[in-house]
Amino acid sequence: MSLLLGLLVQACMEHSAEPQARIGAPKVILIIGDGMDDQQITIARNYLLGAGGRLALDDLPVRSAARVETVAEDKPDQSIYVADSANSATSMATGIVTSLGRIATTAETDRDIETIMELAQAAGLGTGIVTTSSVTDATPASFVAHINQRYCEGPLGMVRFIERFQLSVDCSQDEKSSGGKGSIAEQIASSGLDIVLGGGSRYFEQTTEEGSERTVLDVAHQNGFQIIYAQEELGGVPKTEKILGLFSRGTMPVWLQGVDGAQAQRVERVEGQVNLPEPFFCEPNPNFEGMPSLADMTGAALDHLDDGRGFMLMIESASIDKQSHQRRPCGHIGELSQLDDALKVALDFAEKNSDTLILVTADHTHAAQIIADQGPHLALNYTTPGYLARVRTREGGIMSINYATNESPQEMHTGAQVPVFANIPGIRELTSLIRQSDIYHISANHLGLTVSADR
Repeated sequence: MSLLLGLLVQACMEHSAEPQARIGAPKVILIIGDGMDDQQITIARNYLLGAGGRLALDDLPVRSAARVETVAEDKPDQSIYVADSANSATSMATGIVTSLGRIATTAETDRDIETIMELAQAAGLGTGIVTTSSVTDATPASFVAHINQRYCEGPLGMVRFIERFQLSVDCSQDEKSSGGKGSIAEQIASSGLDIVLGGGSRYFEQTTEEGSERTVLDVAHQNGFQIIYAQEELGGVPKTEKILGLFSRGTMPVWLQGVDGAQAQRVERVEGQVNLPEPFFCEPNPNFEGMPSLADMTGAALDHLDDGRGFMLMIESASIDKQSHQRRPCGHIGELSQLDDALKVALDFAEKNSDTLILVTADHTHAAQIIADQGPHLALNYTTPGYLARVRTREGGIMSINYATNESPQEMHTGAQVPVFANIPGIRELTSLIRQSDIYHISANHLGLTVSADR
């Protein structure tokens, strides 16, 4: 062999040994941090990495913001300024702005709206949902189900009164006995999704109708879903099978908690002097042991969907919101860490599959803001309103986090715009400020899906 030929052969062998990005069918990975805003991101970064650290989120090349829109139930032309997860997820799933509590249905007329998942399935693409909440919760439900109220998660809860919210739930028109599509769990069980991973087994254990022994799990199994319950079973189902993974009875346990359950407390005034709550560290939550992480579930879903087709995958880190409601900073810090780890898995996948669009955003903003741990208000003997948590950081400082939307047992959402991140620069529709409903159109355009004009 000549020297020149030998060098050419060697060069070809070295080149072929390098990992090559596959250019195939387009794919979209939409990651939603429920209740994630800039305060939440900063709180997590400060604790996990220090004030000068960088999350994977921080290194995405595109940053935008989305206006979160909500309309009144009986006046769809009238804006409501603070969203919930149902209507905001519906915006991203369907491109249509609706009212509070609605799952992929229109305000006033209660019309079902085709979701991005249904559009993708009709085009022969793969579809999947991954969440740390119950899979029947508002955000995942909005991508697969159609119902007038988010709380109709299982067939036994279609008509009831929720005392802690003082809320009457009535989804009777959607019951199977009324010719409807059934509860959210029933709609998931009957869906064309390829993979669904999260919590919420208690809704699937319910019987589908009074006097029947047939459960929602039976419906799912009949529809081709293989049901798994443990981390060890992830990755063990052939790609030709559909997967329904239910790893907890409700919301999955969070990774971190305050030491001894510490959370925000009221600032007390004793004998005329302000007494701040004691600072605390975060620690691993023992209930999380044995649970698949969001990164584990993300990796399993990507592996299952990577079959040569394009796909639409929605991943939700749900308890940023849920732990903020409960004024538990360690919980929402750990949940945002889970989101960042899941993003790393998605970025590794996109590196090998060059036509993969990753979008990271939130459904709405939330309570929790960083305030000065020491300041003039203390020198003047003023208390901090609401509840205060003082978290000890790895840098040796104390990060004070204030929750002050109301005095009830639960904090409320707030009404600011939400961040949007992407891994692919130059997306024409991703300008500096978009509507939340544009997420739907950006996803559909990347997947090459045709959106009906009469929507």
